[in-house]
Amino acid sequence: MDLLPQSAEHAVSPPPGPDLHRLLFDPNLRIHGLIDDTVVTKALDDLKAVRSSEDDLYVEIDTPGGDADGARRLALEFKLFLKHSGRNGYIIGKNTVYSAGVTVLAAFPKACRFLCPQAVLLIHERRLEKDLVLNGPIRSCLQIVREQLALLETAERLENEGFADLVQGSRTSLEELRDHALTNCYLMAARALELGLVEDIAD
Repeated sequence: MDLLPQSAEHAVSPPPGPDLHRLLFDPNLRIHGLIDDTVVTKALDDLKAVRSSEDDLYVEIDTPGGDADGARRLALEFKLFLKHSGRNGYIIGKNTVYSAGVTVLAAFPKACRFLCPQAVLLIHERRLEKDLVLNGPIRSCLQIVREQLALLETAERLENEGFADLVQGSRTSLEELRDHALTNCYLMAARALELGLVEDIAD
């Protein structure tokens, strides 16, 4: 008996396509508005309800962005659902998927990401606005600088993790995406599809 090559033997089959009606009109989790504590809590409650059912996960997202750490929490919960529930999950961007919203979108495999024709993605690096005051002994000032540098390096690492999720399976490299993210990078749905960042445009 011939054995499958190791790469084929361990290959993960892509999920079946979503139910288009559910994707467009009847999602069981919606993320609307600025991503903040209220939106995160509501999304987690809805996800708990999905876990208690036997349904696949259908997420609709329309957001101007918001709290990066809140978006990372949602992304983590969606990844855990996809890994441990034994069910499929899909996400569709309806109108605007800006900034932190892209972090949530990237939590789903490329084959499970969809956009409506008029949807727009906004990809950029995290913004920081902070005054650094150094006033005191040299060693104390150095410690302040080290702490702020560690903060920046951690933020960059977390940001790169999200960007890596987004480009996986696409025709865009992490380096190319990071170059675009230096300035506000707006992508219309058709361009996102062309770059392979989403599976398809649904309408």
